[in-house]
Amino acid sequence: MSIGSSLAEARRSAGLTVAELSAHTRIREALIHAIERDDFSQCGGDFYARGHVRNIAKVVGLDPEAMVHEYDELHGGVPLPVRAASVFQADTPIKIRESRSPNWTTAMAVALAIVVVFAVVKTMGGGEETPTADVHPAVPTSSMPGEGPDTPGAPRKPASLAAGKVSGPVVLQIRAKRSSWLDVKDMSGKQLFSGTLEAGKTSVWRTDKGVKVIFSDGGAVSLQLNGKNLGAPGRRGQVVNRSYGVPASTPR
Repeated sequence: MSIGSSLAEARRSAGLTVAELSAHTRIREALIHAIERDDFSQCGGDFYARGHVRNIAKVVGLDPEAMVHEYDELHGGVPLPVRAASVFQADTPIKIRESRSPNWTTAMAVALAIVVVFAVVKTMGGGEETPTADVHPAVPTSSMPGEGPDTPGAPRKPASLAAGKVSGPVVLQIRAKRSSWLDVKDMSGKQLFSGTLEAGKTSVWRTDKGVKVIFSDGGAVSLQLNGKNLGAPGRRGQVVNRSYGVPASTPR
């Protein structure tokens, strides 16, 4: 399959429309349609096309680096680094008066160019998502204690909690620290919720066996399972699939 076909199929498998994907990635819908047709001419060059492919792959659940590598293989390899002069161009030539300290002037010009390049690269990397899908009614609950930002290297949760295994009925509470798209089903496949949980909102689902959840941003929410804090299910911007509860027993 081509890059565009792979991205389009992964998007449909994730249950996302082009409009929802555009909201997640901040990439225009028309440009997403073009990329899914393997038309990268509207991206503005390989540097920007690679960034778009990486962002889309991350949201739809594909390996971003593998997709970018495939793009490089089809388009002549990794592009050369962007020169600062090609990013920062003044409308009129900048005249620098001669002074007794030319080294300071050169150093300031180089520092300014580095800041501009950093800002451009950060902008192309995308920002926080602002999904626009409708939110289904949810049961409000009190704020979850002990919430905080995800910290790399923090102590891991006990295996039983991380795996979401509990005994008896399952009560899963999800609180959105940032607006985030969710897909919630019970163990039989019945749809319980599909949409965006707005920042600051909390929803609770109760089932006899358990639930399966797809998180579009693993770091945007925090969880409680039967009253126990599980924290965030993944990293910021990571698409995560999780199951919570006791799987059906196997007949002997």
